[in-house]
Amino acid sequence: MPIKPENKARYPKNWKEIRASIQARANDKCEWCGVVNHAHINSKTRDICLPDEEGAIMVVCTTAHLDHTPENNNHNNLAFLCQKCHNNYDKGHRKQTIRDSRNVGQLRLNLC
Repeated sequence: MPIKPENKARYPKNWKEIRASIQARANDKCEWCGVVNHAHINSKTRDICLPDEEGAIMVVCTTAHLDHTPENNNHNNLAFLCQKCHNNYDKGHRKQTIRDSRNVGQLRLNLC
């Protein structure tokens, strides 16, 4: 996932080198499902296909912080993931973040 401007300061100056080492460790493939970075796959079947085939999408792998903390760059906390695996992994965290941001400044009334 791209680094949001407001989070840029949370990443170390050598982030590009760290990211490259994780990508090399993964042999330029998603560490969870094995799909090759920048391969073209069919969006429905996830089979490899030609770029101009109907339903073709290009896989883009990124480096994920498994604990969602950009300051924690321990190699055990980083994984090279395709967008499907990364989004599935982040789903719960994203929902909680949305909930938390909606509730900022709102009072809660406990009715139980």
